[in-house]
Amino acid sequence: GYYAIAIADECSVAGVVRAHVAAKEVGIALLIGSEFVLTDTPALERVVLYATDRESYGDLCELITLARSRTDKGSYRLTLSDMLVRKPRVLCVALAQRAAHCTELLIALERLHNLFGDSLWLGVSLRYEEDDEANLQMMRSIADTVKLRLIAMEQIAMHGRERSSLLDILTATREHQRVDTLGSKALRNSEGFLKHVAQIEQRYPLEAIFETVNLAARCTFSLDELQYEYPREVVPDNETPVTYLRKLTYRGLEDRYKDGVPKKVIDMVEHELRIIEELRYEAFFLTIYDVVVFAKEKGILCQGRGSAANSVVCFCLGITEVDPAQLQTLFERFISRERKEPPDIDVDFEHERREEVIQYLYKKYGRQRTALTATVATYRSKGAIRDVAKALGFSLDQLDALSKAIVWWDGRQIESERLIEAGFDPEQPTMQRLMDLTHQLMGFPRHLSQHSGGFVIARDLLTRLVPIENAAMPERTVIQWDKDDLDELRLIKVDVLALGMLTAIRKTIDELNRFYGTAMSVRDIPNDYDDATYEMIQRADTIGVFQIESRAQMSMLPRLKPKRFYDLVIEVAIVRPGPIQGGMVHPYLRRRDGIDPVTYPSKEVEKVLERTLGVSIFQEQVMQLAMVAAGFTAGRADQLRRAMAAWKRKGGIMPFREELISGMLTRGYTLEYAEQIFKQMNGFGEYGFPESHAASFALLVFKSCWLKCHHAAAFTCGLLNSQPLGFYTPSQLVQDVARHNIEVRPVDVTISDYECVLEAHEDGVLYQLNSRYLSSRSPAIRLGLCMVRNLSKDAAARIVNARSDSSFIDVIDLKRRASLTRDELKSLAAADALQTLSGHRREAFWEAIGAEDDTPAFSAQNDKKQAALFPSSEGQEIVEDYYSVGLTLRRHPVALLRERLRTEKAVSAADVQNAPSGRFVRAVGIVTCRQHPSTAKGTTFVTLEDETGYVNVIVWAGVAERYRKTLVLSRFMKVEGKIERQGQVVHLIAERLTDQTRLLGTLATASRDFH
Repeated sequence: GYYAIAIADECSVAGVVRAHVAAKEVGIALLIGSEFVLTDTPALERVVLYATDRESYGDLCELITLARSRTDKGSYRLTLSDMLVRKPRVLCVALAQRAAHCTELLIALERLHNLFGDSLWLGVSLRYEEDDEANLQMMRSIADTVKLRLIAMEQIAMHGRERSSLLDILTATREHQRVDTLGSKALRNSEGFLKHVAQIEQRYPLEAIFETVNLAARCTFSLDELQYEYPREVVPDNETPVTYLRKLTYRGLEDRYKDGVPKKVIDMVEHELRIIEELRYEAFFLTIYDVVVFAKEKGILCQGRGSAANSVVCFCLGITEVDPAQLQTLFERFISRERKEPPDIDVDFEHERREEVIQYLYKKYGRQRTALTATVATYRSKGAIRDVAKALGFSLDQLDALSKAIVWWDGRQIESERLIEAGFDPEQPTMQRLMDLTHQLMGFPRHLSQHSGGFVIARDLLTRLVPIENAAMPERTVIQWDKDDLDELRLIKVDVLALGMLTAIRKTIDELNRFYGTAMSVRDIPNDYDDATYEMIQRADTIGVFQIESRAQMSMLPRLKPKRFYDLVIEVAIVRPGPIQGGMVHPYLRRRDGIDPVTYPSKEVEKVLERTLGVSIFQEQVMQLAMVAAGFTAGRADQLRRAMAAWKRKGGIMPFREELISGMLTRGYTLEYAEQIFKQMNGFGEYGFPESHAASFALLVFKSCWLKCHHAAAFTCGLLNSQPLGFYTPSQLVQDVARHNIEVRPVDVTISDYECVLEAHEDGVLYQLNSRYLSSRSPAIRLGLCMVRNLSKDAAARIVNARSDSSFIDVIDLKRRASLTRDELKSLAAADALQTLSGHRREAFWEAIGAEDDTPAFSAQNDKKQAALFPSSEGQEIVEDYYSVGLTLRRHPVALLRERLRTEKAVSAADVQNAPSGRFVRAVGIVTCRQHPSTAKGTTFVTLEDETGYVNVIVWAGVAERYRKTLVLSRFMKVEGKIERQGQVVHLIAERLTDQTRLLGTLATASRDFH
């Protein structure tokens, strides 16, 4: 019975875009508002403000921004005085406290009346309580006194009565209380749900209901009215966006194509510039260009990726490094006349220096004109059951048990078996209530977080487009909408993203230049054609490199055997859910190996699929197939791509099936082939990679592989100095270089810098760099003070600065000259970084404990005699190494257990690698990685580590369920099963899992677990 509905969240419009989309779908008018509790007006329960037109909406957004900007994330502060100063052009409904003092209430309403005039109403809310009638009469009397109109205000907090228990859970979570202690904050009853209009008409005075209609009629504003305008600063005064973009593009063409610009490329540029001008996106490209220029001037590595790599204009502007003329990219995937939506340009920056770029944007455009987009964090199974259980009063031990019983792959359905494993009875009424509420809560918004780097920049005040609030991080502000909201409203965002590998590459080059005194840059790394690098890649010797370091990628490398750059493009894209689900991987490999013939149903399809041997691997190919084989326009093909991308939310590509198949049949293709192509397209709904994106990533794949191949020690320094990063822990990275016969030296307070560095060997002969030196011996790696647990960067800097004057004499000299606290000394001692000054770790720790902290007036004297202490055992030393540095340079922990493991007939990782296919073996190792891809049909991939290398374990779904607790919780695991060998790729197929974690004692290890 509703024709309009209002959404008025507290000091927020975070939900209105989704409401706007839903309201249009069902044909209900949406009123946009927000409610506030005024801190200086206790007589009012709250005021609710509604936007009537575009200007009114802008006033509301600015008021929310004001209230939010005064406080930390998650709170706000607004006063009636603020409103009197701001004079927002909105409609206002005031709701009185039921226990408010009459005089105070009248004064507050008078002040509001003077501000809003006939745009003010006194709200009456019947809460289905015994004093409702008395409250109604009092509101009538007050309204008559102040000459206000009453308006019916149902306090709707849920769509259905059945949600009342869940609302209490959410209230308890917000208030950090249990449900049974909420008191007046809890629902008084369950009547606050969306009732039928007829029920409301029976409850409220007719004149109060008429006023709701009156208010709704005055609210004509729609979010469709919002218009985005680009900033002016990116265009010089004597230029227009059109002329300036054209000038920069052709200047870039000359730089990119030194030997002359091919006509094909000029035609592509003109085609792109025409569409950009037609859709008026010039300023957007210039905005990205400005950010990239800033980063390059500051020496910050950056690279554009994603669909932007389809654009020659982006290539000419230096935003991307992939030449689209060399790929079969499709510009319409980037910008489409039919779609008329803003392009999406992702630019990655060094993750440690991205903040400089972020602050540049804030400084250039101002806090009122730019902010990060938000991200809506939603409840998943582990967080949902924990919050519900906490609200219901479960103990901390019970919360931990419930949380541990659930793992990341459980999805939204929590099975009863999980509760039994955790020691609970699923039939018990409290547990049934817990599970029911948990399942209701999953998928709900939990909080508003900040996007990884999406900026919105407005020509004028962004605060009149969307409210801005403080983020949890200092110096960060965010808008109240997320990326999907911006897409729905077709608003532009600039993606300033962080990529750790860029940091690692830059630090690697910096260290090479420092060590060898050279001036190498990232451009000196070849983009292709290096036999030694490709030989390393084919061996899957790719620990630590970009993208192709995962288990799945390393298993694919010996099969795909990349020999050139485009093979890497395919490698990056083929190990993805899209090609896997679409059944494209094996056909491609069989054709590549010459087992199956390469065939095409037509010349048109051959042009699209020739580079991938007749198998569609990239998103662009799917779009091109729809165009050449089914007659889709470029815009319609892009709609197909978007449907694939949003298949989980919007039902996938089934609406396109009939159009695709009939189009292909009309053009002479067989039904079998049409069904095959549709199956492949449907598989891409599980996440298919665009060729342009894969090409951008492949550039970094090759550069990181080249550095690992030719400068492994420096590359490892770069990785260690850029942590956390990638799949591998510092311990695994150090073990990898040790297997490549590279010496790694311990942290030493008398030698180590803050970061890990290269060190020459005693003979002074340097490692070959660009054929300058004759020796092939790699330099050593000296671990830096950054590896020491609980040692701040500031303390490390004080150590290095003090040491630059003269060497340290002893621990006391170190402490005084570097102004170290006792805790800082203890951290260094625990990391065995004081060995040169104090002897072994125990002696150093004893000295650190005895060192008194200086007082402001006196330096502490240490006259205590050093006790003679026995050194720790090797096992104890290893445990301390792992705890304090995260790795050990002594023997691998499993080496100490090898004799015991042999008595149990357990083989090493090296033995597994050499075992024949089908042999039954027993392997034991530290669990370093678990992967449970959604496309693997319940299969879990586990990596075990020992002193000889790694064992790649496959755990089928049935075995995973049978040994679930061991699989999820074990840090040291025994796996019994059979060897499966496919060329160089060896897996252990698990049949039985046993938790051996007790053998590790107190050794601190951690597994990196992924979807």
